[in-house]
Amino acid sequence: MKRLITAAIAASALFLTGCAGDDPQPTVTTTSGAPAAAYPVTVGTVTLPKRPEKIVSLSPTATEMLFAIGAGPQVTAVDDQSTYPAEAPKTDLSGFKPNAEAIAAKDPDLVVISGDSDGIVAQLGKLSIPVFVSPAAATLDDTYTEITELGTLTGHQAEATALNEKTATEIDTIVKSVPARGKPLSYYYELGPDLYSATSKTFIGSIFQRFGMTNVADAADPDGKLGGYPQLSQESLVESNPDTIFLADTKCCQQSADTVKARPGWSSITAVAKGQIYALDDDIASRWGPRTVELVKAVADAVGKVPA
Repeated sequence: MKRLITAAIAASALFLTGCAGDDPQPTVTTTSGAPAAAYPVTVGTVTLPKRPEKIVSLSPTATEMLFAIGAGPQVTAVDDQSTYPAEAPKTDLSGFKPNAEAIAAKDPDLVVISGDSDGIVAQLGKLSIPVFVSPAAATLDDTYTEITELGTLTGHQAEATALNEKTATEIDTIVKSVPARGKPLSYYYELGPDLYSATSKTFIGSIFQRFGMTNVADAADPDGKLGGYPQLSQESLVESNPDTIFLADTKCCQQSADTVKARPGWSSITAVAKGQIYALDDDIASRWGPRTVELVKAVADAVGKVPA
């Protein structure tokens, strides 16, 4: 698998940089001794004439990716939800309701965002500010692609490739460390106490699939019309009787094993009766960046505690 991922990363990097101008570029060496990226570079619809030095990130996941590939010193402002890493220059900018005037005031030479909320790409385009949309990943391969793309744009291709290889290797190692089970475990993944969940067709679902687990939320959105994030009814959840429950609402909504056990009618659920309820870090669980390794580890630890 590692070889396949590495090959895909390399091919993607070659394709992305191949879109740049045909004029020969001088070879520049970074402080690490690796060749620096030659500009201009093009990724998708974004072309940068030179390395960006004033990046504004309006996506918490993109912020984590940028810092993880060594582009942190180039990031001058991040949105109000970018809580990691601690040194990220957090501001009151919003990625959910982006304000073109406030963003432009940061004088960015690149803006990274996860979606084109309120037509912000066109708004900033009128101000000649390049915007790169790095959407929510549906699979780990999407994550590797986005890291590669950010590496290309910021001049950190080698670091992006190394991060992808390291991440893939660590995830594979963790998954393989969990013994195979004769019968797949079922799980309920909670996004909030209002019983919104994520199906197997989401990024979160793809992580649990690595462990061969069965998602009880799949039946609530079989055709994907709800985007993979259905709201379950208490009746259907109790009837599905999941073996395990994973809480991704421990920070936002102060949910815990105790609050779940106290819910009326839930005592008959296997996960509740056997104490197989596992709290996750909301931030890590809601992002698709480098810290996905920590999410995989948390799931592996939980699965390992369930008797075969």
